[in-house]
Amino acid sequence: MSTAVSKFAYIDNVAHEIKEGETILSFLKRVYGKNAVPTLCDAPNLDPYGACRVCSVDVALQPGGPTKAQASCHTPVMPDTYIFPNSARIKKLRKNIVELVLTDHPLDCLTCEVNNNCELQTVAAQVGVRDVRYPEGKNHLERKKDLSHPYMTMDLSKCINCSRCVRACDEVQGQFVLSMAGRGFDSHIIKGLDTTFAESDCVSCGACAQACPTSAISDVFESKSVQYDTKVRSVCTYCGVGCNLEVAVSGGTIKSIQAPFEAAANGGHTCLKGRYAFSFYNHADRIRTPLIKRNGVLEPASWEEAYDFIATKLNAIKQEFGPDYIAGVSSARCTNEENYLMQKFIRAVIGTNNIDSCARVCHSPTALGMQRTFGTGAATNSIVDLKYTDCMMVIGANPSAAHPVTGAKIKQQAMKGKTLIVLDPRKTELARYAQFHLQLRPGTNVAVLNMMLYYIMSEGLEDQEFIASRTEGYAEFKAQVMGLDIDELERVSGVDRLLVRAAAIAYASAGSAMSFHGLGVTEHSYGTYSVMLIADLAMITGNIGRRGVGVNPLRGQNNVQGAADMGCQPHQGAGYLDLTLPEVHAQYEDFYQAKLPLHIGYKIPQMYDAALDNRLKALWVIGEDMAQTDPNTQHVLSALKKLDLLVVQELFMTETAKLADVVLPGASFLEKSGTFTNGERRIQRVNKVVDPIAGKTDGQIIVDIMNHMGYTQADYDPETLLQEISQIVPFFAGVKWKELGDNGKQWPVLPDGSDTEILHTETFKRGRGRFIGTPFKESQELIQHAKQFPYIITTNRELEHYNCGAMTRRTRNVHILKEDVLLINPADAAKHFIADGDMVCVESARGKVDIKARISEEVKPGILSTTFHFPEMLINNITSSISDTEAMCPEYKVVAANIRKSKGQYKIPVV
Repeated sequence: MSTAVSKFAYIDNVAHEIKEGETILSFLKRVYGKNAVPTLCDAPNLDPYGACRVCSVDVALQPGGPTKAQASCHTPVMPDTYIFPNSARIKKLRKNIVELVLTDHPLDCLTCEVNNNCELQTVAAQVGVRDVRYPEGKNHLERKKDLSHPYMTMDLSKCINCSRCVRACDEVQGQFVLSMAGRGFDSHIIKGLDTTFAESDCVSCGACAQACPTSAISDVFESKSVQYDTKVRSVCTYCGVGCNLEVAVSGGTIKSIQAPFEAAANGGHTCLKGRYAFSFYNHADRIRTPLIKRNGVLEPASWEEAYDFIATKLNAIKQEFGPDYIAGVSSARCTNEENYLMQKFIRAVIGTNNIDSCARVCHSPTALGMQRTFGTGAATNSIVDLKYTDCMMVIGANPSAAHPVTGAKIKQQAMKGKTLIVLDPRKTELARYAQFHLQLRPGTNVAVLNMMLYYIMSEGLEDQEFIASRTEGYAEFKAQVMGLDIDELERVSGVDRLLVRAAAIAYASAGSAMSFHGLGVTEHSYGTYSVMLIADLAMITGNIGRRGVGVNPLRGQNNVQGAADMGCQPHQGAGYLDLTLPEVHAQYEDFYQAKLPLHIGYKIPQMYDAALDNRLKALWVIGEDMAQTDPNTQHVLSALKKLDLLVVQELFMTETAKLADVVLPGASFLEKSGTFTNGERRIQRVNKVVDPIAGKTDGQIIVDIMNHMGYTQADYDPETLLQEISQIVPFFAGVKWKELGDNGKQWPVLPDGSDTEILHTETFKRGRGRFIGTPFKESQELIQHAKQFPYIITTNRELEHYNCGAMTRRTRNVHILKEDVLLINPADAAKHFIADGDMVCVESARGKVDIKARISEEVKPGILSTTFHFPEMLINNITSSISDTEAMCPEYKVVAANIRKSKGQYKIPVV
């Protein structure tokens, strides 16, 4: 007798194959399309809920047998069942449900912001409602609107109690701000303990507004309105997540932004910056014409005047001093194609390798450390692997603020019971969800990572098979680690060894473990070594080359990965090829048809030193406010002021632009086309939404100056530039503009167009993974200054703002977060008689700043933390020029400081 299980179910008596895990609704949608059954409480990015029952269908267990109405959204489809999605009884039921909803809903469709895009309106038409049979009774139509928030709006008279907003807040963002209060007819949505949006813990991500099927929750941009001319798919400019955006345009201006549900990078979610902080693009402060400094004043000029001025100056410097007296700094906010052009301009036209980018000041240790251990300095896995992992380790990163969509995904997995280990000096949001929070002293990553390695070895938890077959150098590495003084490492880090041991065992014992690291790892004097120890942890446990594992740097800006990929660094050309090798050098010269230098150029910190030593005369900077964001501000200012020529390509008159001899108006991501590469190596298309404010993209500006200086370069076009890039960058070999689609491709992209989700599946890029160890060494900053300056101040980022804040400060985000503050432990505050909100003078060996205190147990005694989003603070006046020993990434995270209650006054900037 056969025991085979049927894989078919019947829709209106017609057999269709079913798939494992399908609900009746997903089965019907797959067979008949997304409109197969009307729904109100269902949403693409939410779990089935079954609140509205509009999706009910009749189900029978046998042909002609009795049927039972079942909510199709959460009912699994069963083999050999008979489904009738539109029986007369079901049609009547659906119509009755919708009529009851409409008795408590204002019938003002023609004036409603979501007219023709209201799911209730659509479903009412779909089920055949032409009038409402029920008499008007008690209703909620007079409920007061909540317009308290800079972005979010609420009108509960439009609410249908589907709970989609509540579930979006819980299941997508994990913030738990919204809930259902009351019972029966009094059921209604509340924020927090029934407060306003502005007073609640809302993080303004907008997930609830996008989920709401009506206009009960919306935003000030009316993002669900169909009153727009066109929608353009593009990619966010803010962080390394690379969120896809759908930008609505009306009358040539941007109306609103939503997140497409089918986007691989963000799946219908984004943060308040991506969704709402776009109004900077046409702000009155935008630079709209080239400016040339004459008699100390920046004055408007034509493009030709600016180009002539720059070309004349550069040629004169090149002729008198040589090309190495000129340098360029490219931008992670620019496209891959623009970064490629910038390094090509500096190398092929100027004739120097003095090219760098902001990757230097954030993730250069990641690239170098992972290249040394794995052979490739990029994320080994994809964010989707969070679904498959058993353990997550977050080191020196606060993705809830800096990479919000990824942070939300990590938090969701932690709330579902997966192991979370956090190494961070601060009690970040994720630390609250962690089973293990190793709250180490800033600067002691190497110590704690070594302790973890020690306990994995001493407990015999190494993956010996992986080590033997895939790696090299382990015996020497193990001997070094086992010889470490654990007592000393415990003392310097301030972390209990038993806690470190438990975390190490949890990581090593997990079937699959992923690590994520951020600037709290890289922005240290031994950042490169920390990265290599993280790689060692992955290799020693075999967590490389498969689903749910890997080493995954959380890239800071949106295209940090791409800027480095394209060769915006002084020691490697496009594609990370070593330009000092004669065969590589010959390849580049042949490709660019130009004479190129063979020696390594200046990194950004070396550019400052060279300028002060009269070894650098000209600098071209694109989209980097170095005067505000680079450490040791006075050192930076002195260097920039000493240049004979400073060219700055910018959106706004930043602190750096104010110092420039020539300012060229740049274009935002909304005004150009090209590609960005996100933190998981995903090359995505950026599509122009509106015309450039000043008439030119950054890429075209570079093309213009190249041609002006005698090098023939075709006009900026991302498609043709990608063709060029694919011929010189090996892992872009199969990248074609028209084949990238909506979700892009993850490099390496092979010549046949196939891409790569997971790296190092069978072998490492360098052949075998290399174990590289290092003992803990104290930061020179503390060795030199700790006695006089006993506190350690570390820097971080807030959710609402982005780096120097030049863009976000020109949006409504500034109404949510108005200023930088200093986190200070209550014990330290009491010691110095500092109250919450007092101004505090923070002093280091470089200088001092006054900043408002926020008393918080987020930091341990002796530790301070702040941000540098607002130029009024200039916190980098106190940070040091000490850099990572290998990659020269500045040590923002360890600054010796002292504090006292401020004698002066600080006025909050007018918003």
